[in-house]
Amino acid sequence: MIFTIDEINKSTDILPDVMLGYKIYDACRDVHLSLRSAMALLSGEDNSLLQNYSCAKTSIVPAIIGPSTSSPSMATATTLGPFSIPVISHGASCSCLSNKKLFPYFFRTAPSDYHQSVAMAQLAKYFGWTWVGAIRNDDDYGNYGMATFVEIAQKEGICVEYSEAIHRTYPREKILRVVDIIKLSSSKVIIAFLTVNVFEILLKEIFLQNVTGYQWIGTESWISTKNPAMLQYYKIMNGAIGLSVSTAVIPGLKEFLLSVQPSPLPGNTGLNEYWEYLFNCTLYLKNTETGNAACTGQEPLSKINNQYTDVSNIGYTNNVYKATYAVAYSLHNLYALINPIKDHCSMIFLQLAHYMKIINFTTNSGENFYFDNNGDPAAKGKTYDIVNWQLNIEGNVEFATCIISLCVIVLFLHTDLLFFNCFKVPRSVCSESCQPGTRKAMQKGRPVCCYDCIICAEGEISNITDSSDCIKCPIEYKPNKRKDECVLKEIEYLSFQEIMGILLVTLSVLGALLTLSICLVFYRHRETPIVRANNSELSFLLLFSLTLCFLCSLTFIGQPSDWSCMLRHTAFGVAFVMCISCVLGKTIVVLMAFRSTLPGSNVMKWFGVTQQRLSVCSFTLIQVIICFLWLLTSPPFPSKNMKHYTEIIILECNLGSTAAFSAVLGYIGLLALFCFVLAFLARKLPDNFNEAKFITFSILIFCAVWITFIPAYISSPGKYTVAVEIFAILASSFGLLFCIFFPKCYIILLKPEKNTKKSIMAK
Repeated sequence: MIFTIDEINKSTDILPDVMLGYKIYDACRDVHLSLRSAMALLSGEDNSLLQNYSCAKTSIVPAIIGPSTSSPSMATATTLGPFSIPVISHGASCSCLSNKKLFPYFFRTAPSDYHQSVAMAQLAKYFGWTWVGAIRNDDDYGNYGMATFVEIAQKEGICVEYSEAIHRTYPREKILRVVDIIKLSSSKVIIAFLTVNVFEILLKEIFLQNVTGYQWIGTESWISTKNPAMLQYYKIMNGAIGLSVSTAVIPGLKEFLLSVQPSPLPGNTGLNEYWEYLFNCTLYLKNTETGNAACTGQEPLSKINNQYTDVSNIGYTNNVYKATYAVAYSLHNLYALINPIKDHCSMIFLQLAHYMKIINFTTNSGENFYFDNNGDPAAKGKTYDIVNWQLNIEGNVEFATCIISLCVIVLFLHTDLLFFNCFKVPRSVCSESCQPGTRKAMQKGRPVCCYDCIICAEGEISNITDSSDCIKCPIEYKPNKRKDECVLKEIEYLSFQEIMGILLVTLSVLGALLTLSICLVFYRHRETPIVRANNSELSFLLLFSLTLCFLCSLTFIGQPSDWSCMLRHTAFGVAFVMCISCVLGKTIVVLMAFRSTLPGSNVMKWFGVTQQRLSVCSFTLIQVIICFLWLLTSPPFPSKNMKHYTEIIILECNLGSTAAFSAVLGYIGLLALFCFVLAFLARKLPDNFNEAKFITFSILIFCAVWITFIPAYISSPGKYTVAVEIFAILASSFGLLFCIFFPKCYIILLKPEKNTKKSIMAK
């Protein structure tokens, strides 16, 4: 501040006719001393310090720069508020001081802790530290700063395992309790919202108990301090990372520091003791007992390399520089309008606060500065640096600096240059991330960062890490094995390429060929008594219909389509009705033939060849009409059955109208039942080649097959439903073929001596 005032007094551009003066008090970061200092600055003359110097006169203090910490600043701003005296702090960062209703005349050149809290939360989030511990000062700085951090952290998905407050006046038992909490915690990252003097007390106890392996994130208050007392704890602080107020360049400052000399002026002797320490000499021979040589006061500071001459990290120094210029420019603008000699001092104070609010200037280093509506430095450009504790080649602690901009971290082009505890980025999470295919399930009574990973339910997936919910796959999709992606379900139908399909096609074709072979045998032996005696016309028609029955089963195999669905059920219904009609006709012929042998009976004229043909056509026509109405009103159609299996789409033929399908089956069953009754009645008729016995067996097999088909059809899953239906068609067809025609073929081919009229008419 002395350098800045000297620079202002030498300038002709600002306050050309005004000489600025100053008084400096050390408040020792204490509220009571800060208030005493503020009152001393306002109380006017202080002869006890000036010792009758001629320059003594009543002090006019238009503004106070400082204090450097939050709690003293709050006390000072609250006390001086009624007097409208501006208080400009260069280090008080508590976000509470932005409240203009409580602190209308408070300004600061240090950024609010709100921005620091946001940046620290983003820093933790970037490295994946979602489970952290927190320790803070038990004062306005720590409590407000930590409260803001916790609020921002929750929005960023970061949980605080514990939050403990300490103070330099706390007994050792309380400090040890905090150390125990750190040791028992599961988080490996600690947010330290502490000042240097308080943190040093905690570090001492942590060092004594050898508590290591934690990643510390620090605030600007301690992270870049070069206090030797702090640096001795590097063993537990190695790799610490935190935020520091951005450094700056103040032209001429170092030259000014190297040009200062000791002063005998009362109130300005602070440098004297330091001078004696630096050069190991005695000033003004006040202490002859030391045996040290007398100081000349001209010793060269340029040869000293220590904190005093180091201007590489002067963030707070720059804040003082800007605060002093803010007061000077405000006075300059004010004096352009009023006469400070004639106007009352209180008027000057009140108007100075107004000009402070609207000040806008550019420093000699080229930085533009002004206050926002809250009295905080306007947010623009870089606000903080990121500092990382590292060891240099010489084994000394070094502060590696990376860049951070306000609220948005942009440092990470140089992340590989950062050094962390345990030599790698530590992991600090309450629960490991839930991988795709699982979802998070909160643990009861614990923070949101603590959760269990639950595998997604059947039919659901999650395709991102730490998903809170699983999403259901579209109806035609299913989860893959990892449940992180929806894939198309397998489509299932009875195809010609699979073993079951090939087997059924083989049986179907074999049945049709066998039927045609029998037809050929009958045709070649059509003039023989056994063929003629068994109604050859109906026999050929029956063989034709059986061939259709065997072949219609082929329509059930392959991918369902509109045409195949309509064809398979109608062809099946019509073919089987024709088949049963022929069997029924043959049964009636047998009955009528034996009744016609009774004396005076001419019943056969009512069931001759023409009537037999008409009966078969009539019975078949009824089924054709039923099928036609079915196709006209609600025909079968291909559909995707996704209810039976969750992971397979079954391509099947929807019946369309269940009533129509029931009518088709019912009609077949009715004819079969009627045929069975007639055949049963004719089973004992005296005929060597009486077909009634064989028809009875064949219809019995037919009914048995279709009765057992119903429960098997209902209970069979997927393509096996179609296979059961085909099997029923083939089984019933083979039953009719074997029972009715094989005995005749046996006689024709193997026992031709029995194929005579005499053998047939033996009984």
